[in-house]
Amino acid sequence: MQLLLNIDVPDIDAACAFYTRAFGLQLGRRLFAGQVRELLGAPLPIYLLAKVEGSAPFAGSAAGRSYQPHWTPLHLDLLVEDLDVALARALAAGARQEGPIHNQPWGRLVGLRDPFGHGCCLLQWQGQGYAEVSETQDD
Repeated sequence: MQLLLNIDVPDIDAACAFYTRAFGLQLGRRLFAGQVRELLGAPLPIYLLAKVEGSAPFAGSAAGRSYQPHWTPLHLDLLVEDLDVALARALAAGARQEGPIHNQPWGRLVGLRDPFGHGCCLLQWQGQGYAEVSETQDD
């Protein structure tokens, strides 16, 4: 199995500029008459999909797409080598920081919002990462 990440955005050019500047991704291909941009440089390909605000996310949807900030149980965590450097780069590219940096036994974490309302986190491991808090299984 391979994972692909698709991100709906209302402005494909602005989104491509943001994600390449903020996270060091590179433009791979333009697809579907320029309505999709493939970004490379992460462990999985990221596809930006041009989707107009208010358009239906799926056939029969009663609600249209909204790019207002919202909570979702599925979100993007970007593992970085240096959280402070990565945060400064993302903010300079147009991200908004949501709250302070949190220090945990496993690492450092900060929440961000891209210019299109999508939330994501920058995460930097400390020590052995999640192994610092892992529990044994009783199988």
